[in-house]
Amino acid sequence: MDDRYAIIETCDRMGWHTDRHEWDKATALFTPKVLLDYTSLLGGEPVTLAATELIDSWVAVLGGYDASQHLMTNHLVILDGDTAECTASFQATHRLENPLGSPLWRIGGTYRFHLVRSGGSWRIDELAMSILWAEGNKNIADIAAERQRAKAEN
Repeated sequence: MDDRYAIIETCDRMGWHTDRHEWDKATALFTPKVLLDYTSLLGGEPVTLAATELIDSWVAVLGGYDASQHLMTNHLVILDGDTAECTASFQATHRLENPLGSPLWRIGGTYRFHLVRSGGSWRIDELAMSILWAEGNKNIADIAAERQRAKAEN
């Protein structure tokens, strides 16, 4: 049970730290290279990124929201020695006041995490998002990214 708890906590911390803009703590949850599959949201193909590149891409959008909240539940863990897979249901709410519509964009679906044990800790080396539904104003993602670019330039 200790490994299962540690795996679930690692996965949950991903949302916790990103919502609080604790980017260094979020980066530490990943292996140096991460296979990312956001094709259900962005199209294209899965990509392998450095953990720092992944977090930088999140900063570029999530950093521009007024707030975000990523909730995960119904964790299913499969252990295999020093590797594990955790699948969890998620809901992500993004908030940004704007003059062009609703301030909210919500998505729900599942995350599939693949993790490896490294130095006594579990680290995420693969992350796949499968969106099952969305509601609200998806355009606030573009507004948040522009807002974050303007912050970075100043």
